[in-house]
Parts: sequence; C-alpha cells; structure tokens
Amino acid sequence: MNPVLAVGSVAFDTIKNPFGEAARVVGGSATYFSVAASFFTDVRLVAVVGDDFGDSGASLFEGRKIDLAGLQTVPGETFRWKGEYGFDLNTRETIYTKLNVFEGFQPVIPEGYRSSPFVFLGNIHPRLQLDVLDQVTAPRLVAADTMNFWIEGTPDELGEVLKRVDVLIINDEEARELSRESNLVKAARALRAMGPCTVVIKRGEHGVLMTCSNDGEFFAAPAMPLEDVFDPTGAGDTFAGGFVGSLAACGEVSDATLARAIIYGSTLASFAVEDFSLDRLLSLTQEEITERFRYFKRLTYFDES
Repeated sequence: MNPVLAVGSVAFDTIKNPFGEAARVVGGSATYFSVAASFFTDVRLVAVVGDDFGDSGASLFEGRKIDLAGLQTVPGETFRWKGEYGFDLNTRETIYTKLNVFEGFQPVIPEGYRSSPFVFLGNIHPRLQLDVLDQVTAPRLVAADTMNFWIEGTPDELGEVLKRVDVLIINDEEARELSRESNLVKAARALRAMGPCTVVIKRGEHGVLMTCSNDGEFFAAPAMPLEDVFDPTGAGDTFAGGFVGSLAACGEVSDATLARAIIYGSTLASFAVEDFSLDRLLSLTQEEITERFRYFKRLTYFDES
C-alpha cells in the first residue's frame, strides 16, 4: 500500500447555517483530506496546532490510518475559522479567520515521511508548498490545491509550484481566475500549460471536470443527487482525499484510474455534506462507500444499443 503525505491546516471551525450551528469543531484542509484518504491508504499528516488542541482534538484521528508524527504542537491557539451559510449552501460568508499558530507554520517533514510516493499539498502559502517539495524524495505523484488569495497575492510563487506538481485540484472560480479564461474547457487547457499534466476542476453541485490525456481529452462526472445537503464545509478537501487516496491504493496513475478516483472523491464528498463538520465522515463505513460508489456507476451508465 502506498502512503500519502498530506500537508495543510488543522483548525477549529464554527459553522452556522439555516439548519443549526456547530461551534469549535475540528476542521481544516488537512483534516478533511486525511480522514477521507484514510479509507483507502495510510496517511502521514503534517500540520500545526496550538496547545489548546489537546487530546480531545486529536482523538478524532484515533483508530484511523493516520500517522500524527508530523503534527506539530506549539504554544498558542489553533487556527480558527467561522463561516455562515444562507439557504443557498453554495455561497458562504467568512465571519473571521484567525491564523494563530498557523501564521508561523513551517512544515518540517519527518525523515520517515520524505520518501512518501504520493504527496498532497493542501491550501497553504505557495512558498511553503515549495518548501515541502524540496524536502521530499522523488514522489510518484504530487497533487496540489490553492485558492484565490494565493492566486491574487503570490502569482509568481504559485507559478513555480505549478511547474512541479502532477495534479492541480481547483474549483471553477479559481480556475477561471488563474487561467484568465471564462470557459472551463479553455481554462483547463491553459492550466495544464502551466505545468500540471492533470487538472481537476471542482464544480460543486454541477460535478467535476478533468483533463489528463496527452491528447487533451476530458472526463466529466456529475455530483451525487442528494435530498439532504446539510453542511458543505470541507467537501472540496474531502473530495481531494478520496481522489488521491484512491490513486495511492491502486498504485497506478492512468486515465482509467484517474477517472475512477474522480468518482471515489465525489463519493466521499457526497457523504461529507450530509452533516456538520466531520460528523458524517467519522461514522462512515467502508460498506457505505462501496454501495454509493456502485450507485455512482449506475447513475452515469447507459447502453448505447
């Protein structure tokens, strides 16, 4: 089995929407990614938390294939974020972002992690993503995420990251901004020209668009039609965890395995939105994942005869 090195944020979130509120729950990009990926393979988590995180925060990783040797605990408060959603759960308002100890985060990759064959660079400063890449040894696949803040504020450093990654996972708004193309097909091709051989564009309730073939072909998948969408926080990071975890589990990167990984990522994300924070992922079983994956296949199958 191929372990995945995951570098990103672990945070305390407060989430409010028309269905209720969850205060000071564990979140962060690396948290959602790691929990999702751990359904497929071993995960090596590198992040930083404050001394307020404690055993209660770390307990959600217990019993999962997540190695915490790279989780730094330093004096101060853990990264905190609060957001509110209206009835349109596709948009949210950030009430506050308090970086706290995350502001001084310097990823230190433990010696035993440096040969990890699969690497995920979560949504952190591109300079830190480059620092991680300088510490790892010949990974088979590197996937990266980014956001508008880095696209606007650190374009040169982000450009250097893109030259060194294999897979860029990005949402549709970010893809348009980074590529300066309004059409997503053109945007995906422009992003591939920046370095990544595979570009995965998350489109929320409209599914996922990916281009990975040398001839520029595309693969598209719908989102799972759900009656109960409760909290979309972390859905994109959960998708990334399922996507990279699936690739690591099979150990092969091809058009076919990338397409399957898209469906596994979408499957995990469809569970994540069914409850606040990580609650649904923490109660999820392998049998439920398999059943919904098969439903996804039936959803997109047709007989051409």
